[in-house]
Amino acid sequence: MLISRTIAQDRTDILYSWLFLVPVFVILLVAAFIPLGYGFVLSFFKYKLNLQPRPIFIGLQNYIGMFQDELFLQALRNNVFFAVLSVSIQVVVGIIIAMMLSDDNKLSRLLITVLLIPMIIAPVASGTLWRMMLDRTYGIINYLLNIVGLPDVSWLGDYRIAIYTIIFVDCWQFVPFVAILVLSSIKAIPKSFLDAARVDGASSWNVFRMVVFPITAPVIIIVAMIRFIDAFKIFDTIFVMTQGGPGNATEMLPTYIYRQGIKFLRVGYSSAAAILFILSMSLIAMGFIRLRTRQLKRLG
Repeated sequence: MLISRTIAQDRTDILYSWLFLVPVFVILLVAAFIPLGYGFVLSFFKYKLNLQPRPIFIGLQNYIGMFQDELFLQALRNNVFFAVLSVSIQVVVGIIIAMMLSDDNKLSRLLITVLLIPMIIAPVASGTLWRMMLDRTYGIINYLLNIVGLPDVSWLGDYRIAIYTIIFVDCWQFVPFVAILVLSSIKAIPKSFLDAARVDGASSWNVFRMVVFPITAPVIIIVAMIRFIDAFKIFDTIFVMTQGGPGNATEMLPTYIYRQGIKFLRVGYSSAAAILFILSMSLIAMGFIRLRTRQLKRLG
């Protein structure tokens, strides 16, 4: 009798759990899956809003045409370069900062609070702020360079350094994000592990290499995945600071898709680019998750 009641209660709990999830599924269906499915269908059509009354089916021509478009290939190269370099810097610097702030003292807590400031600034506001400071004519950065006798630098107008300027701004804003998450993982390590390593005579580097890094690696991998996906879909900072210029030096896939769909009204083509972008991000996320699973198995 008791067993049957327990089974019935379990079934009721499962039913209520699914009922609570229904609103989430409805929102996802309306806000994400239906538009995504419609975009997938449109990606097989030629559809220019200002010229065509209805879409024309062209099969895979939109997908083929992307890889024949030099601007798309340039945006892809820029995006990969930006994401790899920016995230690499953020992870390395974030780990260093996390290690420096791992001591639980007043100064560390104060610095952690200061670190949160760039994170709470909206990317549009951050991009606008840095664009004004980096302006060649009236920006404070060049003003400070002039004080010490250095010439002006066209931080956003020189195609050779514009992308590095964007990388710097992105790192300034999101290194704290990496540092805070890695720091929380470091503080979760049992103190006995670290004390045992120090008693055995391990140096600070060996303590990090043999104890801290293996334990925090799953968190670092997830943080790197989040940041890599975010860096790949960067739009607001680029649009506010350079709009993809000078020339196409900072053109990224999100700005390319925006320009094709919103400015040139190539709905079918931009849908194909967006679908390819989503698939690429999904594959990258799967790669990071598999890497994390392997790391967890090593720890287990």
